[in-house]
Amino acid sequence: MVLDIKPTRSELINLKRRIKQTKNGYKLLKMKRDGLFHEFRGLLKDMIKAKSELTATYREAKSRIDLANAIEGGLAVRAAAIANSTSPEVEVSPRNIMGVLVPSITGSNLKTSFEQRGLGFIGSSPYIDEAADSFGQLIEKMVKAAEMEATLKRMLAEIEATKRRVNALEFKVIPEMEETRDFIQLRLEEMEREETFRLKRFKNK
Repeated sequence: MVLDIKPTRSELINLKRRIKQTKNGYKLLKMKRDGLFHEFRGLLKDMIKAKSELTATYREAKSRIDLANAIEGGLAVRAAAIANSTSPEVEVSPRNIMGVLVPSITGSNLKTSFEQRGLGFIGSSPYIDEAADSFGQLIEKMVKAAEMEATLKRMLAEIEATKRRVNALEFKVIPEMEETRDFIQLRLEEMEREETFRLKRFKNK
């Protein structure tokens, strides 16, 4: 970088201004990195809790569907599933967390009410109803966990990118600019001494 700069006062002034701007940008990037990491830690804690709840809900739903199959029979359980007139739907939209676009997932028909199942009071079974309720809760937790996992991946990628930019500024860009600044200052001082010496020689002559 030193070789690309002409040792002039105007260049020195411009370089000092650029160093100041770069250092301000470096401070802002550090603040962003630290803020993102703080958000990430909070989301990670929530994600661990959500995954634990998802596992527990899955086990409960599996237990209830097994019980329904054992008592009512597999044919009755499949007939109840076919009679359900609704199907889960999800919609993904972007949301902003500290400048990072992450997905926001909303769902509809994730849980079905007794009326939506289309069985009526005669065709219904408490075991099938409990299994249906459990799987509705499972789908809700799956959607929430998927949103949180995608958010964590986006946040982690942004943290890594910001960290690389911070390191590049701290260990490469700013030191090189300061080295160039010092070179220009030294060269200007040498030129001033040479000019002073030349003027003295001219005066003596």
